[in-house]
Parts: sequence; C-alpha cells; structure tokens
Amino acid sequence: TKATMPDFSDRLRNLDSHSFVSKEFRVYTLQGAVLSIVTLVSIFYLLLTELRYNFQTIITEQVHVNGTSSRGLEVDFDITLPNIPCNLLSIDANDPTGQTQSLHLDKSHHVWKHRVKVNEETGGMEFRGRRTKLEPGSTFLEEEHLKTALEGMEIRFNEDEASSDEEECGSCYGAGEEDECCNTCEDVKRTYQKKGWQLKDIKNVKQCQHEVKKGNEEGEGCNVHGVVALDSGGGNFHLAPSREMSDALGDDSGGAKDMNEWFNTMIHRAFENWNVTHTIHKIRFGDSYPGHVHQLDGKTRAIPDGHGMYQYYFKIVPTRYQFLNGTTIQTNQYSVTEHLRHVNPGSNRGLPGVFFFYEVSPLHVEIVEGYRKGWVAFFTSVCAIIGGVVTTMGMLDQFLHSQRGASGKDGLVL
Repeated sequence: TKATMPDFSDRLRNLDSHSFVSKEFRVYTLQGAVLSIVTLVSIFYLLLTELRYNFQTIITEQVHVNGTSSRGLEVDFDITLPNIPCNLLSIDANDPTGQTQSLHLDKSHHVWKHRVKVNEETGGMEFRGRRTKLEPGSTFLEEEHLKTALEGMEIRFNEDEASSDEEECGSCYGAGEEDECCNTCEDVKRTYQKKGWQLKDIKNVKQCQHEVKKGNEEGEGCNVHGVVALDSGGGNFHLAPSREMSDALGDDSGGAKDMNEWFNTMIHRAFENWNVTHTIHKIRFGDSYPGHVHQLDGKTRAIPDGHGMYQYYFKIVPTRYQFLNGTTIQTNQYSVTEHLRHVNPGSNRGLPGVFFFYEVSPLHVEIVEGYRKGWVAFFTSVCAIIGGVVTTMGMLDQFLHSQRGASGKDGLVL
C-alpha cells in the first residue's frame, strides 16, 4: 500500500490545471502591464454594473378577485370653490339608494372650512380668518328641498299697502323718535345719522346681522378639507348648497307679488350664487405608496356659469403594497371619469354642486417590491466576469507577444 501511494499522488498532480510558473521564467512587458490595468478596470466596471442590475428594485403586480370587502373607505380631500362663500356651503354623503350615510367624524376624521379670497393681481389664493369645523348634512340637492325650506319662512309681499301697517315695528336702538320704527338696517343707520351718533357695534343690530355676514364674505370663496370615512358599499359625497342658503336668500321678497314669483326669484338667485368652478388640491382614498398616481391633484375645473352639477365617478381598486423589508400598506387606487351636467333654474333636475360618486371594485391588486436576481445570480455573474476578462486578456497578451517575437525573428533573418 505504501508503494502505491506515490504513484497515486503523481497521478493526482497531473490533474493540476493551475500549475505554478517560477518567477524567473516569467517575461514582464509594457504591453502586459497595460493589459493588466485594463483587466482590473474592466472587472471593476462590470462587477459594479452587475451589482446594480442584480439588486435593482423591481415591482411585481398581481391582480385577483377579492373575496372579502373592506369595512370602510377613508377619503382625504382638499378642495377650493373660489366663487362660493363658506356660509352657503355644506358637505354630505349618500348611499347608492340616496339615503344619507354618516361621514363617521371623530378625533381622526374631521372636515374644515376656510374662507379664501382670490388675489386679482397674482391669481393666488389668500386665506381669511381662521378655519372652522364644517358640520356635515343639511344640503339642498333638489329644488323641492329649497322650496320646502323657503315656504316655512315669513316673507313680506307687496300685495297691498295695508300689509305694511301690520308689520312688526323694529327697534331704532335709542336713536329714533317716539313710535318710530326701524325695520331695516338702513333705517337704523339713518336715525343714528340724524342724531349725529356713531353706530359702533353694528353686529349687535338685529336688522344688520345679515348685511354684516354678507359683507364679510362678499367676493370670497371657500376651501374645504379634511378626512372622512365612508361605507365601502358605494355611494357619493358632495359639496352642495347648505340650509343656510334659505336664510340668505329669503331675507327679502325682491319685489315679488306672490309666493310663486318669489320662489322663482329665489331659485334664480341660488343658481347665480353657486358657480361650481373648483380646484382639487388633493384627493386620496388611503395612504400613498411609491409610484402612486393621483390623477386629480392640482386640477382646476372652470364652469362658465353657475348652472352646472359637476360629477366625478370613481372606480376604487383595493391595493396592497409590500416593501422590501416586508412591511405592507393597505390602500386604494382609483380611476375616474368626469361629467358636467347642466341644470337650469326651474328644470327640477337638481341644484348646482360638486359630486363624487364612488364604487369599490371586486378586484384586488398586490404590488410587491423585490430584487431583480439576488445573491446567487450575482456570485455566478462575478465568476463569469472575472474568468472571462482574465482569459480574454491572457489570450490577447499571448497573441501580441507572439506577434512581437515573430517580428524580431524576421529582423534577424534580414
């Protein structure tokens, strides 16, 4: 057995493909040094490129039918209507059957309104005063709703002169003569001017309260923003005329002779006061993720007149996004179509407003972040790059060295 061991070792040595060449037998040339530097630079560049390629983040999307539906839909929005005062505006939501649904306002869900004024020189928005909470509900969607509210108000009509004698005698706040009545804000101001007094606190004058409110918001618009929770069964939320519009419109008969004429006048005023030109600064149906597209952000829709009902139709697609570290976001994407529905006073097709109809899709999208290839493919590429570059440069070096040697021999023969 001992005799056979050297023979086996010799045979094993014959399989050595990495035979060592003694330093004294090596030939060092300038071209070899240049090729060595080129080899190192090429290997470094190719390895860096391969590293970036293999560990580049790619997105994989899968679509499947969702067997379960989410319990709620969170909406984050920021919308400005530059031509509608805040006191004439309200927000509400309906389910697909037209019944009112809750916006589920709590500590994390709220709606704010903020008075704005358009700067005529710059075209920018200037906020006025402090923002206040906007209580949902109490919106007018149909002309019948407005008519019902107006019919419950006491309106004075100029049917005969005798009716003026039966009117309530308003106070002149100490400035009028005995038995003098001040039924309007102008009457109060006139009596104070006759006395030479100054009307300091006009806000406390009953006859002037509407004038003060109207004056403060004249030429202003309203910014509405907040976060609400809607039912996932579909429906709509909308910005529409508030119940306070009936108070603002019904302060005076406008010279109408009867209820029908007065009602038609009020309807026309409602349309004139509700130009639904608006800007959507932001609208979200959940948290954002990398690459999330929000089609309506920053979009402005200008309406040439107030006789319009602007409608958005959203198809909500539940989406689950998974990051490289394994954390996930459950959110929603959406596609949207738009429609401007023209409504004229007296047509009974509805009142102006901005409506957002939504429907949740049964499809569910999963988006997963991942590496293009990973470590195994990277190490395989490393071996291929190093081996390929070294072999190629070695063959080139041998070829150049042989050519140089052949040229030297030819020179000796000559």
